[in-house]
Amino acid sequence: MALTEDTTAKTEQQVPDEQAAGAGPGPLGLLRRSVSSLELDTRLLGMVIGLLTIWVSFNFWSGGTFLTPRNIWNLTVQTSVVAIMATGMVLVIVSRNIDLSVGSMLGFLGVFMALMQAEWLPSVVGFDQWYTWIVVLIAGMLLGGLVGALQGTVVAYLAVPSFIVTLGGLLIFRGLAWLQASGRTIAPMDSSFQLLGGGARGSVGGTISWVIGVVACVAVILLLASRRRTYLKFGFRVRPLWADIALMVMGCVVILGGVWYLNQYYMPEPLARAYAEANGLEWPESGLQIPFGIANPVLIAIGTAIVMTFIATRRRYGRYVFSIGGNPEAATLAGIKTKRTIVLTFMVMGILVGLASAVQVARLNSATSGLGTLQELYVIAAAVIGGTSLAGGIGTIFGAVLGALLMQSLQSGMVLVGIQTALQDVVIGIVLILAVAADVAYRKRQSR
Repeated sequence: MALTEDTTAKTEQQVPDEQAAGAGPGPLGLLRRSVSSLELDTRLLGMVIGLLTIWVSFNFWSGGTFLTPRNIWNLTVQTSVVAIMATGMVLVIVSRNIDLSVGSMLGFLGVFMALMQAEWLPSVVGFDQWYTWIVVLIAGMLLGGLVGALQGTVVAYLAVPSFIVTLGGLLIFRGLAWLQASGRTIAPMDSSFQLLGGGARGSVGGTISWVIGVVACVAVILLLASRRRTYLKFGFRVRPLWADIALMVMGCVVILGGVWYLNQYYMPEPLARAYAEANGLEWPESGLQIPFGIANPVLIAIGTAIVMTFIATRRRYGRYVFSIGGNPEAATLAGIKTKRTIVLTFMVMGILVGLASAVQVARLNSATSGLGTLQELYVIAAAVIGGTSLAGGIGTIFGAVLGALLMQSLQSGMVLVGIQTALQDVVIGIVLILAVAADVAYRKRQSR
């Protein structure tokens, strides 16, 4: 796994001469060669630039409020729900389908899980048992998977377009949510269940956040080194040694810098005093600065993205989904069970909606029949903005998560500077249209 000078020599021999010469002389040519050597996805790079532009613009517009640790911490928590569902939406869209029902399904499953812990289970085993949150979470995800599989079966085996099936699901699940809730707010939630939503107690703290950051940094280094070793083993072209080292450094800087910045958001004094009393800490005259650290919903979203990336890129099922999206007829002739794969894709989507619903209900500590309204817009937009092609066959989990962060940043920034709701919808709609237009232009350029 060691990166040696021999590796550098082999790398330089494998890089085509025309690529090195194509950038031309001078500083601009050097910059182009450097970016080319890093092999960064230009679409994702453009998204990162767009995200940074949004952050800087709203920070200037809000008088420095947007980029405060408190607002960034809240932004990461708010992004989590959409990010979780967007990871599943990527596979749905890649398979040349769509799921318009995720917002309504979120409300239906949220009300279901809220009723379980606030009314149904307490009448049998009592309220706030240690295992309540486990039972509720598993039940919600299983029900979501069942509902998703049902929709997928109609799409795959009855050949009803997914647009129509899930549009019907949008109406059905919203109606079921209203029937369950009967127009009331269901609260409170189980105390352990609330930890899934973040808040005062739903964070891991500063120390554990640093541990997570260091582990993630080591994982990035090992993954890049392992990739390099594998490529060399099979004779594939690899990046120059300096490019891999640069990516390792950039990855660690982003991860550790993010942990440091989130740890700058400290508990308010009343919460800090309660924490100090619970842990036997003395309260100095200057007070205690106790960081919240990374919120639980953020860890859930990151964990979901990692698992879904592994499934999409390393498992046979993921390769089948991309094959179906690229060419359904060829996939069928190759022996792929396309119908079963489509059903499984919608089932995975339903499971993820169940998980996202649990996070949302836990964060609000309540559920209403209107929960998740218009969430399908943000989930689909996050996937498309993240580089998932509506024509199928192209998409990345990381891009969808980045798209979710971009969408939430845009919405949160507009709320922060006082833009009215109607105008917010106009801006979000324009962004979605531009994202699809950019995807069409990109595909046309790639096909030339």
